[in-house]
Amino acid sequence: MLVNEKVAIEHGLKADEYKKICDLLKRTPNITELGIFSAMWNEHCSYKSSRLHLKKLPTEGKKVIQGPGENAGVIDIEDGDAIVFKIESHNHPSFIEPYQGAATGVGGIMRDVFTMGARPIANLNSIHFGSTQNKKTKNLLRGVVHGIGGYGNCMGVPTIAGQTAFDSSYNGNILVNAMTVGLVKKNKIFYSKAAGLDKPVIYVGSKTGRDGIHGASMASASFDEKIEEKKPTVQVGDPFTEKLLLEACLELMAGDSIIAIQDMGAAGLTSSSIEMASKGNLGIEINLNKVPCRESKMTPYEIMLSESQERMLIILENGKENLAKKIFDKWNLDFSIIGKTTNTKNIELFFDNKQVANIPVSTLVENSPMYDRKWKKAKLPKKNIIKKEVYNEFKIQDILKKILSNPNVCSKEWIWQQYDHTVMGDTIQKPGGDSGVVRIHGTNKAIAATVDSSASYCWAHPLTGGKQVVAESWRNLISVGATPVAVTNCLNFGSPENEDNMGEFVECVQGIGEASKYLNFPIVSGNVSFYNQTKEVGIKPTPTIGGVGLIKDYEKMVSMDFKEIDNLVLIIGKTEGHIDQSIFARVVLDEKKGPPPEINLFNEKNNGESLLNLIEKDFIKSAHDVSLGGIITAVTKMCIKGSKGIKLKKTKNLIHDITYFFAEDQGRYIIEISPKDLKEVTKILNKNSVYHEELGVIIDNKIIFNDKTNVTIDELKSYYTNWLTDYMN
Repeated sequence: MLVNEKVAIEHGLKADEYKKICDLLKRTPNITELGIFSAMWNEHCSYKSSRLHLKKLPTEGKKVIQGPGENAGVIDIEDGDAIVFKIESHNHPSFIEPYQGAATGVGGIMRDVFTMGARPIANLNSIHFGSTQNKKTKNLLRGVVHGIGGYGNCMGVPTIAGQTAFDSSYNGNILVNAMTVGLVKKNKIFYSKAAGLDKPVIYVGSKTGRDGIHGASMASASFDEKIEEKKPTVQVGDPFTEKLLLEACLELMAGDSIIAIQDMGAAGLTSSSIEMASKGNLGIEINLNKVPCRESKMTPYEIMLSESQERMLIILENGKENLAKKIFDKWNLDFSIIGKTTNTKNIELFFDNKQVANIPVSTLVENSPMYDRKWKKAKLPKKNIIKKEVYNEFKIQDILKKILSNPNVCSKEWIWQQYDHTVMGDTIQKPGGDSGVVRIHGTNKAIAATVDSSASYCWAHPLTGGKQVVAESWRNLISVGATPVAVTNCLNFGSPENEDNMGEFVECVQGIGEASKYLNFPIVSGNVSFYNQTKEVGIKPTPTIGGVGLIKDYEKMVSMDFKEIDNLVLIIGKTEGHIDQSIFARVVLDEKKGPPPEINLFNEKNNGESLLNLIEKDFIKSAHDVSLGGIITAVTKMCIKGSKGIKLKKTKNLIHDITYFFAEDQGRYIIEISPKDLKEVTKILNKNSVYHEELGVIIDNKIIFNDKTNVTIDELKSYYTNWLTDYMN
């Protein structure tokens, strides 16, 4: 096929990018080579619009073993153990084909983790859908949840935590972000850097088919009215094969045969072979006739760009081929020696005894485009002035019921009941709390993990919103008694070619970086997903943060359910009464303007570390951070979880009761302590200059406001737990 500029543009390349390719090669590429360039130079694989800004993020720390640049990040959790983790997007495929899109997203992120030698021990997810009034939302939600559960459950990996949100900005572009946490011994971590000459290059796993061709390119483009035609670009997953692949890889990794190993993810054989060669500063030669194919007459172009699932590329030590083949034969998986490493520094492909591609690896990686896109700085919106008379129209209990049954606040039990969250037998905090917690098998250690995003805050002011989502992750880990260690991020935005969208990205990344650096919470892995838009309309900026923390003794883990009648309830952190961008403002007042709550990173760090100190001293019976819906929503969830009530004290605060209870000021926690410990707890908080106040006392099954108004926990529970089930039924 004759390649020209028109064909290049059809492959998602720009005219000037095609010219650059011709200049680098000093010739016109053939169709296979053009396909390889289109895969490696698209936004999804090359990060051409984001690399410049991602370089500024803090990625190093005392506990960091491997930061960005590998399949996943790695942190040290002591005793020779390490945690491997990452989050990735599968947004476009999940909108087109929700079950397979979500399932293969889960499969792909698990491969990123076990390709580094780690056995997956937990899955998490962050999923965003359009308005609940949108006719597509229900089917998309059902398909995505079934896909996530179908794959993770079959793999035997627990799904321990997650986040689900609804907003009309996702009507045409849902978000499916999947995260996996794996466990490995520090001396058995595997990397993807090729090394040595004439080393065998091995293809293992499933056969290659035509599914997923152009999947990475499709993920780097906006949707239009021809969306249905893109279904063939969605991969098809088989979790049972992936389970076999996991066990076979870990068995081979127990020995000393592997030099490098790489998952065939986005762009399949193309990206895996080129990334390995690039990291090792080597060349790779591949005979495409040796690639196991499940469909007849596949062309070199199709073989290289297929995104068929459950496949790995391995570079072995010489003489280890038979040993490795026996292992993969035992697990009934394909094993084929398809090539070797070379000193040419080129990727050379042969098919039917002809050379069908010969490209210097550097032109695909180091010479890939990097853009300094134009972007607009966001202004901090003016605060709304709300008169006290407005608040006097409302009753606290009526607002509370409305907020508890809001799709973004209500219980997501309908979702997580479909996930196996106890398989492997080490889950010690299930979904529905601040973080999921899994014990490190056979030890007293546990890992806490959480996923968070706050698109409304990021949309109102990206810099502040970026800081907030990191702080939210930090608080969710601390609330269960975990010391935060590191994060992974999934940055979901509209088109980078739009100056407003690019500005949202740049400033969110700046905010994320500032908060991560101040909190010593480095970013060790991640993913950027641009072009989440239909025609010209992009989603709200949605950076998702996956946080991981360590609990050295799982018996000190804290949960959010109230434990004992007559215990005292305190609030840590000051309530200034920030209502703008709160769920109260958006849902009750129908006010969408205004700035998000300010982030005071000193207070975040000081309050969080002080709470960890109290947990370590066994003073804390239950804890929960204050976020969406403010103090009263957080307290009500603690009441519902513990089947207890609370008698709230008459607040000394000068602000209106409604402002006090529903404001979303940051850096706050609600804690339960024994009355006998009040003096000592107060002493510690005062010593650390932590603002705190008594909120109330735990009673039986009701919430009492101001000594008169009361509402039963059972009634509130019905609002909180029934909405999503009723909606899906």
